[in-house]
Amino acid sequence: MSQIHTILGAGGAIATNLLKVLQDANESVRLVSRSGKEVFGTESRKANVLQKDELREALQGAAIVYFLIGIEYKIDIWKRDWPIIMQNVIDVCAELKIPFIFVDNVYMYGQVSVNMTEATPFNPCSEKGKVRAQIATMLLEAIRTGKVTATIARSADFYGPGSFEVSFFHQLVTKNVKAGKKAQWLSNANLPHSLTYTVDIAKALYVLAKDPSSFNQTWHLPTASPALTGKELTQMSGSTKQVSVLPKWLLKILGVFIPVMKETVEMVYQYEHPYHFDSSKFQRKYNFTPTSYRVGVNVK
Repeated sequence: MSQIHTILGAGGAIATNLLKVLQDANESVRLVSRSGKEVFGTESRKANVLQKDELREALQGAAIVYFLIGIEYKIDIWKRDWPIIMQNVIDVCAELKIPFIFVDNVYMYGQVSVNMTEATPFNPCSEKGKVRAQIATMLLEAIRTGKVTATIARSADFYGPGSFEVSFFHQLVTKNVKAGKKAQWLSNANLPHSLTYTVDIAKALYVLAKDPSSFNQTWHLPTASPALTGKELTQMSGSTKQVSVLPKWLLKILGVFIPVMKETVEMVYQYEHPYHFDSSKFQRKYNFTPTSYRVGVNVK
């Protein structure tokens, strides 16, 4: 009987790349999403992850779950829904004895003056960071008590194939350069800022899923180092114009009219200080070389 690799949250940027990795490896794939959209060569199921019964039905028979859910980028929704979603996934996977990999970000670390590693303590300085710290702590406690077998896989801000509509890099840089406009950057284009390539994320998730020893710990997904500055990244993207920096005060004004800008303001600290993401643990363990920025930024 084939092992079913189940992607929970099948409509996002990482899911698109992971599906290709799994299909290239001839794995049986099940996609679980709110729409239940069918994709050739896969099994598709519809589920509202806020409803535990629907989630249980959707995950029945899975061998491994990739927890890739994304919800609307609004703090009120995050506070309301994320704890419920995490608890439901923990409870259902515990009941069905399914290991899972939770793909996380770095918001819970807050402002960090040195390289972010798997050992960096949670010290959120944003409301969204507090929510991410809350749900990561829920999962870590479930792992500690032996309730579930799970892995936390973190990435820096991502860029690359599949992410063009949700990646700040593609929205501010790639799209503008392609249109012959000035590339844009948040707050300070002279500071280094790590970016994780979507294809590398997908490949790394499959590597973790296939290695039983990877579970019950946290991994930083492979990310090129050293981090480059906004200016360096925009120049690599083919921009011949001076980068246009968007200051925090401008985002606050735009936030009055554009909801996503309002939600972005509290995260600008990530561009006001150096942002170094260290994935050496994964790279050493699996002999994995991340895609270079020079290659990644020029993939259209």
